[in-house]
Amino acid sequence: MNEKINYEQLNGLDLAYYGDAVYEVYIRQHLLAKGITKPARLQRESKNYVSAKAHAALYALMEAEDLLTEEEMVYFKRGRNANSHTKAKNTDVVTYRISTGFEALIGFLAASNQTARLDEIVAWVYEQVESGRTRANGTTNK
Repeated sequence: MNEKINYEQLNGLDLAYYGDAVYEVYIRQHLLAKGITKPARLQRESKNYVSAKAHAALYALMEAEDLLTEEEMVYFKRGRNANSHTKAKNTDVVTYRISTGFEALIGFLAASNQTARLDEIVAWVYEQVESGRTRANGTTNK
């Protein structure tokens, strides 16, 4: 399973595909570690972290805090600007594209083995969602 991914050669959608899976594991582990075990509650709580609206709200906070490096912004934009042939479900196109960029950023950090930075970003995400900061940007927190 520790196959090396040539992240520099991946397009934005490939990075988003990988980032979505990596991020989902982080969130599931976090919710289970918090003691949430009922499937319906796990699903409801996870939306605060993994929905396109949550990703867009988190990105707005990242932008406001100037959290991302120049290189991380390059990979975010690679995902955001990718020409996806799938339609956004339950959200508008702009939110969906920002969400794809967010997932590409996670995919880049994971594929480039920047584990410490990935952990730092994800810990920051937990803090934003659990403090209610993403609610003002279009997500709910309960």
